[in-house]
Amino acid sequence: MMATHEHARELRAPVDLGLESRIEFRRAAQELLDSMPQAGGRLIIDLTATRTVDSAGLGVLMLVQRHAAERRQRVLLRNPNDELRFLLALTKLHDLFDLEAA
Repeated sequence: MMATHEHARELRAPVDLGLESRIEFRRAAQELLDSMPQAGGRLIIDLTATRTVDSAGLGVLMLVQRHAAERRQRVLLRNPNDELRFLLALTKLHDLFDLEAA
């Protein structure tokens, strides 16, 4: 579910990031952020296998990003699908994340 590097951690998002998966996903993300040094760590959220992100999923991404910002860390969304990219742009949240396409 996750890979580890000195100043970066990677977390694979579930196929459906939403109401059912948000609590476990948030816990895992926050643990990874807390395991890195402040001011320089980066959490990579791998969305390659993620097919749907509902409002609860978007909310949990925002909570993870806020936790990272409080620790002066960054969140990178790897391989977000077109729907999530559109949703981030529509809600004007795309500037809060680093985005990486395949």
